Amino acid sequence: MKAISVFRSTAWAGAVTLALGMQAALAEPLVYVPLGSEGKIVVVDAAKDQIIDTIGGVAAVHGLAETPDGRFLIAGSLKERDAGSSVPEKPSGMAEGEHAAHHADTKMPNSKKADSKIDGAVSTVSVIRVADRSIVRRIDVPGAVHHVAVSPDGRFAVVTRLNAGGVSVIDLTSYEVTANLLTRSSPNYAVFSPDGGRVYVSNAGNDTVSEVDTGQWVVRRNILVGSSPEHMAPSPDGQRLYVANVDDGTVSEVATENGSTVRTFDIGGSLHGIDISENDSTLFVSAREQDKLVAINLSTAKTREVPLAPAPYHLASVDGTGKLYISSAGQPNIWVIDQKNLAVLGKISIGGRGHQMALSSGS
Repeated sequence: MKAISVFRSTAWAGAVTLALGMQAALAEPLVYVPLGSEGKIVVVDAAKDQIIDTIGGVAAVHGLAETPDGRFLIAGSLKERDAGSSVPEKPSGMAEGEHAAHHADTKMPNSKKADSKIDGAVSTVSVIRVADRSIVRRIDVPGAVHHVAVSPDGRFAVVTRLNAGGVSVIDLTSYEVTANLLTRSSPNYAVFSPDGGRVYVSNAGNDTVSEVDTGQWVVRRNILVGSSPEHMAPSPDGQRLYVANVDDGTVSEVATENGSTVRTFDIGGSLHGIDISENDSTLFVSAREQDKLVAINLSTAKTREVPLAPAPYHLASVDGTGKLYISSAGQPNIWVIDQKNLAVLGKISIGGRGHQMALSSGS
């Protein structure tokens, strides 16, 4: 499969030229932080730990991911509306007729897997061009979107629909929903395997992770983990999947070959964010209820921790910087943490609660 390269109008060809022409002007590395109910995304220069821009027009934006080529952000919204209600404002660069046609059939009969629990509610996924921060596509999906994942080849976006029991799959070459899959109760997070052949979906409502075959877009198996699994992180080689079990305060290390839990790390209290260090040796976990950051050595299983209050929330390893970014559920800040010694290097005031952070991929 090829990365995003197919566009349906000359306007899209112009967008590619514009993106390529402006890439050199972008500060690197960048971290994009969605602010939920604030309806915007802040753009942070991670070299300086400073906000350099803000993207507006994205209602209730929680889920966010960047395409591997660095050209686009895919932003999900928790805001629902009736399928028959007015469509969002036309994105820049799109003709009126094309925009109307794109939103004309909110039931999406072209979907491979119909979801019988839609009940007429939809939300909007926004495609944002990184080069000029403009919204160039809006795609309706059934129900509210919580988190977003993009395949390693850039072909597909998968969005978890928290109240609809499944995920929607968006083909990023056509910007159409190609599948609505039922997984299990309260799907929360999604991550692709490194080779793109599988996508894993955590189901907080029944303590499982669904393994989805991306060739056929079918659920191959459901893996039992801990209580209320949410955020996940795959190992770079794809052999392990780390799952934060929010309600029982544990992290499950799952062997992806056979779906078995090979280790369980007991942290305690309600958890949230999880990610792997840029040298692949350490797993970081936000222990939200206990107001601390926990670092687990994946070779020895030894843990380190540092107090972090209030309520450490979403977490991202910022490759190339040696830093962690951790948002707070209690204050409108991001902590900047040294990955080696867990020292707090500073705080970034972001003006709201930070949710699923997206990292630049070399644009």
